[in-house]
Amino acid sequence: MKLSEELLWRGFHAETTIKDPANLDTRENKRFYWGADPSADSLTIGNLAALMMCACFVRHGYEPTLLVGGATGQIGDPKDTGERDLKPLAEVEHNKSCIKEQIERIIRADNVTTVDNIDWFKDINYLEFLREIGKNFSMTQLLDRQFVQARIGEGGSGMSYAEFSYTLIQGYDFLHLYRTKGIALQLCGADQYGNCTSGIHLIKRLENAEADVWSTPLIIDPITGRKFGKSEGNAVWLASTDNGSGNFTSIFDFYQFWLNQPDQSVEYLIKIYTIYDKDTIDDILLRHAEDPSRRIAQTALAKGVTEVVHGAEATQAAATLTELLFGDKALSSLSPAEFSAISEMLPTTCTADLLSALVETELATSKSDARQLLKSGAISINGTKATPDTTTVTAPAILKKGKNKFAIVKE
Repeated sequence: MKLSEELLWRGFHAETTIKDPANLDTRENKRFYWGADPSADSLTIGNLAALMMCACFVRHGYEPTLLVGGATGQIGDPKDTGERDLKPLAEVEHNKSCIKEQIERIIRADNVTTVDNIDWFKDINYLEFLREIGKNFSMTQLLDRQFVQARIGEGGSGMSYAEFSYTLIQGYDFLHLYRTKGIALQLCGADQYGNCTSGIHLIKRLENAEADVWSTPLIIDPITGRKFGKSEGNAVWLASTDNGSGNFTSIFDFYQFWLNQPDQSVEYLIKIYTIYDKDTIDDILLRHAEDPSRRIAQTALAKGVTEVVHGAEATQAAATLTELLFGDKALSSLSPAEFSAISEMLPTTCTADLLSALVETELATSKSDARQLLKSGAISINGTKATPDTTTVTAPAILKKGKNKFAIVKE
């Protein structure tokens, strides 16, 4: 496939200034940038969709510059619903380092460049910015935008000058990268398209040059109808360990999220979130259609996206643990290496006392809670229900609470 064909096939196509997608195939300037603000200490699967689009461009010979918004992150991208709370600068710095690592891990390219817009904004003179940027940006363009009208119109919550100015800051990013790196293409999610066109306007006005934006649609949760994103209360994070504020999703839960997608959504998601080529995906979907109960497509989706985010070894461990917990795989069949790998996926303890083990692995909040769980038949050990008389557990063992809470007892 050519780049334009793959973008359309995968669904990476929303608003754009490029009239004919085929122009991407013959474009002489193959540099682009994509940016994310450090509004949390982890990106989500909503951000991942845009990064997968970036990876598609990279596979077709484009040179990526990935921007972490140390400056824009101090202001916050305006929302339709109300003013964002300003984050402490120390938190912004912490978040920057976390998401920079995630971006570079996902976009595995020898020619990737990571930049931070605080590097060019920290020394900018306010009056110079107003004279060069503010003077060349029309208020009408801002006032016409839907999110601004929602905030400042009748019944709106109002908008601070800081948030109102956000689009000028982002527009200047594009201008700066055009001037310093020759970048004339910005990639983004559909919700950022308006902010991105601010940069096009400035490049046209101040450099008398053409630039473009290519956006991808927001990914919609097929169950709730809401977008995948941290502001929606249904976030699936790319971080697999606690980064300090709790914004993480365990690798096992990440794998399970994709494995549990419904049949009607899996074709849509597997094209976006994996790097399988068309022939591979067509074969997966064909085999899935022959017997949907085997969930071949969901398994391929879970393995494909987890490998992109967390690597092959972690993905194999998540798959092994899934077979152990929900399939026919026996704990005794695991090699020491496999057992060690799955132990990284679940809470673990070396305690033989069952009540203490339940508390240590947070399956129970206290020993009295553990006793109540045993009394109600909510605890199983290696698939066998424990009774109130069960006092010890022999390692290695899998503890289960209810339908989907697990822990490991090891020697």
